[in-house]
Amino acid sequence: MAQYTPAITISPRLDLTPTGIPLLDDHILRGGFLRGKTYLIAGETGCGKTIFSLQFLINGVLKFNESGIYLAIDEPAAHVVKGLTLFGWDVKELIERRKLLFLDMRTHFRRLYLKEKDRRIDPRIVIGNIIKYIEKINAKRLVIDPIAPLMYGGSEEDVLYAREFLREMVFELEKLGDVTTIMTSEIPTGSSRLSRFGVEEFLATGIIVLGLEEINGKIY
Repeated sequence: MAQYTPAITISPRLDLTPTGIPLLDDHILRGGFLRGKTYLIAGETGCGKTIFSLQFLINGVLKFNESGIYLAIDEPAAHVVKGLTLFGWDVKELIERRKLLFLDMRTHFRRLYLKEKDRRIDPRIVIGNIIKYIEKINAKRLVIDPIAPLMYGGSEEDVLYAREFLREMVFELEKLGDVTTIMTSEIPTGSSRLSRFGVEEFLATGIIVLGLEEINGKIY
């Protein structure tokens, strides 16, 4: 397999995590994401947030020999893996080699809740579980897709709790120093917001907003 080589010169002082997507790395990110930092991938439904995140993980293994973890929040992880075959990505071998780990929120984090009547999630337990799996496969890339349901467990007014949850999660993950994290955030159609709680973008090191555009009758 050919070695991936960025088309631009990267400063040796920067420790970067390339996405493995040439146009993005070379012309926008100038080499990749800052290693160990957290990034937000935002966009409306169907614009490719999950595909982007999975490509980030798969490229990490195939091009850079970096293990990765995908934390599925909204749907079973098995459904995500099955869907990859539609894009010609057979990750079975990578999973067997423990280069990729797909975690289902409900399967792998069953004891997250503080109380049965209070469905809010204890951030300390979530973070501890995530770090345990990171250490298990020496992961360097983490995807949380999407972030909002993981933070949200109470009423719509409980935004303060959600903000503190995310703040603690980001700080603890970045303490690891070498794990680059992608969080996805769905933007309501027609909205100018970048996230559900209005705090995710302030804690992220950078934001990529994905969208769809019609050109000559085709959607890109």
